Amino acid sequence: MKRFYKAVAAVEDDGGYRIELDGRVLKTPKRSTLLLPGRAMADAIAREWDVQGDMIDPVSMPFTGFANAAVDHVGADRRAFAAGIAAYGESDLLCYRAGNPQALTDRQAAAWDPLLDWARTRYDVSMTLVEGVMHVPQPEPTLIRLSAALDAFDDFALAAAQPIVTISGSLVVTLALLEREVDVETAWAAGQLDELWQAETWGEDDEAARVRAHHHENFTKAAAFLELR
Repeated sequence: MKRFYKAVAAVEDDGGYRIELDGRVLKTPKRSTLLLPGRAMADAIAREWDVQGDMIDPVSMPFTGFANAAVDHVGADRRAFAAGIAAYGESDLLCYRAGNPQALTDRQAAAWDPLLDWARTRYDVSMTLVEGVMHVPQPEPTLIRLSAALDAFDDFALAAAQPIVTISGSLVVTLALLEREVDVETAWAAGQLDELWQAETWGEDDEAARVRAHHHENFTKAAAFLELR
């Protein structure tokens, strides 16, 4: 749509911050006030609105999108939203190992074992490893504890966690990013290890490369949003 405002401001309000466009409070798509938890997030979202040209491009406003999702979707049913993220713990990518070649199994161990070791220590859980792709259930206490770990994070963190867990296929990787245990590129490389191996070994077509680049962009934007909390 066409730009309908001139001035953008981040204004302190009720323990948080709101965005004003020409003095009018910015609303979410479901018409709730977009109340943000901190100055850094508010300033970043205000900049997204401020740099728009004559036409507003929602794709160029990822932080606004995550914040809207936090208010309209996470806030509307936090338990269900968090459960969708926690479900990835049932088939966490890091638990499914290749039987061969040895170079791939070594690479998986080098990248994934430290993350699993961290999760075991941080959350007092036990993760079952399996060779191949056949599903093996994780211990119920592990799933309960990992799910509980998500409850420690606010709605805005969960909104960003959703694309991270979807792209990586790993709840452990997602929690490590939420906890700032790893940086974004380490998390990305862990989640894409198998695909990158295949590309290095057999080559990659243009479409697969395009999809990976798109996923990487979305992954890094979600991680950047986490840093604004």
